[in-house]
Amino acid sequence: MQARKLAVDGALEFTPRVFPDERGLFVSPYQEEAFAEAHGAPLFPVRQTNHSRSRRGVVRGVHYTRTPPGTAKYVYCARGSALDIVVDIRVGSPTYGQWDAVLMDQRDFRALYFPLGVGHAFVALEDDTVMAYMLSSTYVAENELALSVFDPALGLPLPEDTDPVVSDRDRAAPTLAEAAAAGLLPHYDDCLARERALTQGVPAHPVP
Repeated sequence: MQARKLAVDGALEFTPRVFPDERGLFVSPYQEEAFAEAHGAPLFPVRQTNHSRSRRGVVRGVHYTRTPPGTAKYVYCARGSALDIVVDIRVGSPTYGQWDAVLMDQRDFRALYFPLGVGHAFVALEDDTVMAYMLSSTYVAENELALSVFDPALGLPLPEDTDPVVSDRDRAAPTLAEAAAAGLLPHYDDCLARERALTQGVPAHPVP
């Protein structure tokens, strides 16, 4: 498995080896040894797995979890193809406001690691695109927040050949600047501390 650092601090791309034969193929999108070598620590304890299916043109995001508690993610495309985007929304991060994008599909099975506190969005590039997630925390509705994927200050790489299909919630989401002014964004140092606590198996101390 090959690993690559992305433009967002702490975000990683993994490309596993795919073994095709006359029956189909076999692939391991997550491999602990390769992840730990690239990340410097093992993956977080998995608290929940998610599965989404989207038709072509669907845009999900930019989503993130209120910190605390925050959520780290490991994501890959099990079927179809998607442009997956990681956005640094952690106040104080050296790459704050920057993003990176990776083509994910059922041919190469690239996977992305999203460190705790960053934003996540993707665009389905074909019908029946399936995304699979491993998460460090369970879903709590009031902790799930969103930023506008259309924020011109972010300039995310949305394809121009499709009309984006967006939920009402995502369409009404604030810009990065609006969320920052409202105090809704996570802080970089807090995210790092909580992420270290996750991998050490020790609960993070509550923030006053």
